[in-house]
Amino acid sequence: MTALSPELPVWDRHVTHRFAVAMATSDPHSRKVLRAIESAAVEAGCLLTLADTGDSVSEEAAVVRSLRADRVDGVLLVPAAGDEAVVNGLVRMGVPTVLVDRMAKRADVDQVGSENTLAMCTLVRHLTDRRHRKIGLISGQPGMTTTDERTRGYRHGLEQAGLRWSSTLVACGQSTAGGAAAATGRLLDAWPSPTALVVANESMMIGVQYELHRRGIRIGSELALVGYGDTAWARTVDSPLTTMAPPIAEIGRKAVQLLLTRIADPDRKNEVVRLPPKFLHRASCGC
Repeated sequence: MTALSPELPVWDRHVTHRFAVAMATSDPHSRKVLRAIESAAVEAGCLLTLADTGDSVSEEAAVVRSLRADRVDGVLLVPAAGDEAVVNGLVRMGVPTVLVDRMAKRADVDQVGSENTLAMCTLVRHLTDRRHRKIGLISGQPGMTTTDERTRGYRHGLEQAGLRWSSTLVACGQSTAGGAAAATGRLLDAWPSPTALVVANESMMIGVQYELHRRGIRIGSELALVGYGDTAWARTVDSPLTTMAPPIAEIGRKAVQLLLTRIADPDRKNEVVRLPPKFLHRASCGC
């Protein structure tokens, strides 16, 4: 089991509650989500204990058992793929729990995350409005709700433009830079090769850019590139990236608020909150 880290600092001496954050912290997006939760918890006078699940169901289950023994007041969980049993256990035992960032298809637990389907549809329609007809998708790790929702949004965007979905234009990047680089290569080597790419998360964007640079393909002028998720360097590369930026700070604040509200009123109706991302129009789409 991943050992619990030291508790994150809270400067207010009057701690109201002690929460656990169970999530993987290996990628930039996850670390931003963690910082947002930490900031909101500090503001609310709550103490946090961090447990790194490594995005593994077995690690997540072991972490949750440890946190229950540690008698925390509630759990903020970024679920791993296929962890229904873990969430079922928390719900069954009445542990105040909020699922953060990755949504589950269930109504018996509080959840907050970004809207994914319409956002990806918007990115695809932005490309189809610029007369792209061969639009590729670098999809994320299978089994994740975010992957399913963003893939669905990609397909909706094609359908709205009167285009047919083709498996030859979709490649799984496994939510890693290396996986995305390999997936990009597969799409570019196939026929017909895409004139535009949609990347399903920011962890994969650097791998896509690496492969395009390796092949000497100029982003924006020779191939349009858009993605879900935003990073600081997205604005500073040669062709600044057109992206959908998830509202991470708002997700962190709402997650802490939901958990505090659940503790204050255990019998209230569960909430599922989706917050809209922001469309950031830059040069990589070729406009």
